[in-house]
Amino acid sequence: MSAVRTRIEALLAAHPVILFMKGTREAPRCGFSAAAVERLDEVLEDYLGVDVLEDEAIRQGIKEYGNWPTIPQLYVNGELVGGSDIIQSLYDSGELHRLFGRPEPDRSPPDLAISDRAVAAIREAMADVGDAKLFLAIDGRFQPQFQFREAGSADIAVEANGLEVRFDVASAQRARGARIDWVETEHGSGLSIQLPLAPKGVRDLDVHALRDRLAAGDITVIDVRPAADRAAAPFAAAEVLDADSHARLIGLDKGTPIAFLCHHGNSSRQAAEYFRERGFRDLYNVSGGIDAWSREIDPSVLRY
Repeated sequence: MSAVRTRIEALLAAHPVILFMKGTREAPRCGFSAAAVERLDEVLEDYLGVDVLEDEAIRQGIKEYGNWPTIPQLYVNGELVGGSDIIQSLYDSGELHRLFGRPEPDRSPPDLAISDRAVAAIREAMADVGDAKLFLAIDGRFQPQFQFREAGSADIAVEANGLEVRFDVASAQRARGARIDWVETEHGSGLSIQLPLAPKGVRDLDVHALRDRLAAGDITVIDVRPAADRAAAPFAAAEVLDADSHARLIGLDKGTPIAFLCHHGNSSRQAAEYFRERGFRDLYNVSGGIDAWSREIDPSVLRY
């Protein structure tokens, strides 16, 4: 037995649910991994994400292990479930929820308003799509996108102003109260999609404001840097986001003010968006990260 296969089997034996993916749960590094994480996180808090980009041997070995050529790959109790499309299908059908003993998703259709001008523009765009159906996909960041594709048995269909619009289960919930119109501005014309349920975006927080809020005790700081960076330049006021703390931090009240900190403010923004996708409403990204803190607030913190 190869060393890589032994490592994979040890991981599968130690963790009942594993997603082999590109990136981490907090910062996926491909759209398929992001979609898989989004669906899994809605039904399960405690599972292991294995970043194959950090381990080329695992990246190739897991493809051979399950005879599955692409990433991500979901394993449950040592058995391969499938990739991103299969996870999406299982989510929409409710099978993913049943697999983990969770209540099935709300499949009630959203209320939707579409103006006459928007309907006319959409029908014109549909003139050459054949039998494809119109879908409105809304991702975890509440970014909407119209798509044309084949109908599926788990679709949620809504008729608004004589136009049929289809949704996957998660998009249907995010679309509640949506208003779709055709607008003309100085920058051009196009469809406008308003989503009342969309949470506030991540806001920037400079290190001076962070210092003041820490003094007031009204904000939680989460450090998303690797362990080696945290050891080199500690930030004692922060909690650490890692595999061990993930479930606890995700379980915080969704109204908790949270600021995310990294080296320069890039990875922390990704982590903040990850929390936004999970319903948190008061999120900040520390501009300039620990480097700015060292330069402007506390020179005793090592710059690296």
